[in-house]
Formats: sequence, structure tokens, C-alpha cells
Amino acid sequence: MTKFSYVAPTAIAGSIILLAAALGFQYMAGLAPCQLCIWQRWPHVAAIAIGAAAIAFRRRELAWLAGVSLVVGTAIAMYHVGVEQDIWPGPAGCSGGSLESLTAAQLLDMTAPPGVVACDVIAWQFSGLSMAAWNGLLSLALALLWIQAARNLRTG
Repeated sequence: MTKFSYVAPTAIAGSIILLAAALGFQYMAGLAPCQLCIWQRWPHVAAIAIGAAAIAFRRRELAWLAGVSLVVGTAIAMYHVGVEQDIWPGPAGCSGGSLESLTAAQLLDMTAPPGVVACDVIAWQFSGLSMAAWNGLLSLALALLWIQAARNLRTG
């Protein structure tokens, strides 16, 4: 049994756990996600799908790609942390916690989700780190696992 055999599934499990935690905070704790929170979920979805293909086909380049997707996820999370800390502005309509940034059409849009969730407001934190910061750190750790998995995979 190669190191790839357990490193890759561990990395997939990590992304599944982080997605489950995000959905748990959303649906069980009632913490609605902001736009940047949603963006942070997609690299995990990609890593799960690409990682499963890497395992199934034993393809080194797919393991690297799963790692790259989580590096992108880390970058999105760190961008979100910067928005939360007022280091730089967030996306239009996602920051400031104010209705002033919304157009009349956006305010009257009945298909939009209820409430305005600001990207620059920390909804939850643990040990002084926000959810975005934790996601960034853990995404980086998972990216490193994928890099290790790719290095361990012997192409033949």
C-alpha cells in the first residue's frame, strides 16, 4: 500500500468535513453565508471531484489539480479575512452591512435570498479566528496533503 492510498482519501475527507461544517453552520446554527463564504465552498467541491478521479485513475496530474483547487480556496479565504479586517474592500453589494450599496432593483428583487449578509462582518470565531481564517488554514493544510499525494503517486 502506497502513501497515496491513504493521503488522498484523507484530503477528500477533510474537504467533505469542511463543507459539512459550513452547511451545519448555515442550516443548523442559522448563520447565513455571504457571497465570499459561498465562493470558498467551490474549491472543496472541485477537490472532492478531482481527487476522487485521481484515486480512481491513479493520475498524478489530477492529484496536483486537486491541490491547486485548494490553493485557490486558501486565496479566497484569505481575501475574505482581509475584507473582514478592513484591509481591503469586498465585492460590491457584499460589504459595509448597508443597504446603500444596493440598487433599487436589488432591493425589490423577490427572488433574492432574505436579508443582506455582509462579507465584512465576522459571524462566528473560535480562538480569535473567523470561519474564513479557519477555512483558509485548513484549506492550505489539505492542499499540502494533495501535493504529498501527488508526489507519492507513482505513474506507470
